[in-house]
Amino acid sequence: MNPRPSTPRARLPLSIRRRAVPWDRQQPTWREARPGLIREALKRAQALPTGNWYVVGSSAALRGDRPLARTVGNQEVVIWRGTDGRPHAGPGICPHLGAPLADSPVRCGRLVCHWHGLALDGTPYAGWEPLPAYDDGALLWVRLDAVGGEQPLDAPAVPVRPALARAVTAVYEGVGVCEPEDVVANRLDPWHGAWFHPYSFVDLKVVGSPGGDDGADQFTVDVSFKVAGRLVVPVRAVFTAPGPRTVVMRITEGEGLGSVVETHATPLGPDEHGRPRTAVTEAVVAVSDRPGFAFVRRAAPLLRPAMRTAAARLWRDDLAYAERRWQLRSTGRFPG
Repeated sequence: MNPRPSTPRARLPLSIRRRAVPWDRQQPTWREARPGLIREALKRAQALPTGNWYVVGSSAALRGDRPLARTVGNQEVVIWRGTDGRPHAGPGICPHLGAPLADSPVRCGRLVCHWHGLALDGTPYAGWEPLPAYDDGALLWVRLDAVGGEQPLDAPAVPVRPALARAVTAVYEGVGVCEPEDVVANRLDPWHGAWFHPYSFVDLKVVGSPGGDDGADQFTVDVSFKVAGRLVVPVRAVFTAPGPRTVVMRITEGEGLGSVVETHATPLGPDEHGRPRTAVTEAVVAVSDRPGFAFVRRAAPLLRPAMRTAAARLWRDDLAYAERRWQLRSTGRFPG
């Protein structure tokens, strides 16, 4: 893969498409999106270690007075902040008489069971044992050795991302009837972008994939993000899978250089019909070296809802994609 020649950066990040190609006349990508290529990339990702760490939610969602709860691998987990702001985590079932600790308030850094007042400060007490927790500034993680079954690591392998202090960050969360591998497989198929999401992406071309001349285990994509009409933002992005439940997209050329989108898939446990459920937690960490980005950072509280809405629109379709994949796999009808 030969990189595109560098060009002077435009005064504005937007470009005008000279020729708008109708959706049904764009170049088909089904020949390039080889099932075996995607399958092997997924297989390599699944072999990578995680240290039994799972993303359980957004850092911003964890307030000082309420816990955050998640079922991971059919295990109830609760997480809250101590008086120093650090997260504490442990089983979500009260060891006394089984109350749901997710419904209990936090008082002075202690989680107080609302059934009988058992107060937990994050250390072992009355049969309750804590779980390792980690706050990376954007996302919350909990280590579940009984669920992961791997060699534990002291901390999760957080993907390299821009400094949060100079970025605008937004986190989307959704749930689908599928398994984590179905979410990761979706992200390791960049060829579907302009076909499946024409409202967001145009002029998409995969210019590098695993097994290419550069030897990198990554997918490199030239794509334009739609703004309005013929206005677009063209970028080059690289997709990698640093773990079995994580895919990272990083902008390597164009506007927002260095920005990342982290997609994490967390197994929740079966639904009432016994089907697997997976939570998608996606963190967008956007940066720019343009002088006006300082104003954008100040306006971040107003921008985050729009960023989450955009992510939700994409994941409405992509979770349907992942659910369809799981349905076919579970009934032995998935191609190949």
